[in-house]
Amino acid sequence: MLKIYDTLTRSRREFIPLTPGKVKMYVCGMTVYDHCHLGHARVLVVFDSVVRWLQTLDYEVTYVRNITDIDDKIIRRALENHEPFGALTARYIQAMEEDAAALGIISPSFEPRATECIESMVTMIESLLSKGLAYVANNGDVFYDVRRFPGYGKLSGKSLDDLRAGERVEIDTNKRDPLDFVLWKAAKPDEPSWDSPWGKGRPGWHIECSAMSGHYLGERFDIHGGGQDLQFPHHENEIAQSEGVHGHPHVNYWMHNGFVRVDNEKMSKSLGNFFTVREVLARYQPEVVRFFIVRAHYRSPLNYSDAHLNDARNALERLYTALKNHAPSQAQAAEEATATIDWVNDGYAQRFMAAMNDDFNTPEAVAVLFDLASEANRTGNSHYASLLKALGGILGLLQQSPRQYLQHPAHPQNDHHSIEEIERMIQQRLQARKEKNFAQADALRQQLAEAGIILEDGPQGTTWRRQ
Repeated sequence: MLKIYDTLTRSRREFIPLTPGKVKMYVCGMTVYDHCHLGHARVLVVFDSVVRWLQTLDYEVTYVRNITDIDDKIIRRALENHEPFGALTARYIQAMEEDAAALGIISPSFEPRATECIESMVTMIESLLSKGLAYVANNGDVFYDVRRFPGYGKLSGKSLDDLRAGERVEIDTNKRDPLDFVLWKAAKPDEPSWDSPWGKGRPGWHIECSAMSGHYLGERFDIHGGGQDLQFPHHENEIAQSEGVHGHPHVNYWMHNGFVRVDNEKMSKSLGNFFTVREVLARYQPEVVRFFIVRAHYRSPLNYSDAHLNDARNALERLYTALKNHAPSQAQAAEEATATIDWVNDGYAQRFMAAMNDDFNTPEAVAVLFDLASEANRTGNSHYASLLKALGGILGLLQQSPRQYLQHPAHPQNDHHSIEEIERMIQQRLQARKEKNFAQADALRQQLAEAGIILEDGPQGTTWRRQ
């Protein structure tokens, strides 16, 4: 049985969906005022892996990942750039989609934008006001009155007094309590705004996700995910809003992935220590980046460094090399393409399933892949290579042809040799060997080796890969 670590209860819990055979999942997506960084990539890959495994277990998954396309940072950046906020967000949404596609991310079932759901947000705020959980301040802003919600702090595990003493909260004289948070911001000059019963304005950040998750998934759904940094205050505030409106829990399992860290500090735009996905993909294959993320447990910190990415690249190369050396014949490949994984009788498949059912333990699942590669190398049996490819596919890995992966530049931005040029030099070397000009053949091999091109001579001819 699948077990998921639930942040709210701080325990692994057996996963029982609200509706048998179906899973409804919401993940907080990106605020699109800049390019995605590696921390965002981790959120994308982690919950993509969750969706893939749920689908492997034959669940019908409705996956919603929102886009925040209106907030203070977006407005500030648009003003700095002297451009409409919609043009800014459209550009970065396109960039985000390109990054996600490169990383092999399955498109969510729905990807709503905050600006498309203003009406639902206004409706929720009206309900909170009618229940006495919110108030309109003197300046026209609408705030949530956290002391009127008895369960506030249960996700972070802190009391209101602890939160007030220990957390940085925005000082605003319009609030009744420093922990109160804004639901609706009154319109300001040069800012986008929408009509509401309280005058023109725009939604606060926290109400966006309560409204969008409720609109697409209903009053209660199975899984809510996001980065660890969203646990407080964002998800804490979502609970207050959604439970305040509906009068019952709205999420069955809360999942949070760990930070990406650089020099033991969280990677973030505000700290200025972030690497965009595009910067990393200019230096490493997208699959290397995905593998780097997947082979760490989603709740553990992920330490970014060139050394760790180089290690991930080399490890992935070992798996692809096993696929290359022990690929099934054409007839076997056609037969195995229609076969299903034997989860009952195959020991490797059983271990893989046990790992993924243990709170999506991808490091253990990846260990199974390496054991399969070793067994393929030891026995020469193509069955192990086929199973390696099939199980790897569940993690979004090993779906390129081995040749395609192994011949891709290790560091694309530093590559100065096209495939055509390499193939031409290999043919020149073969011709030199035919003419018994071994000095020239050795010189060409050395020239390629210095460029990081490894030649492998075998019965079927010469193949090559990048070092």
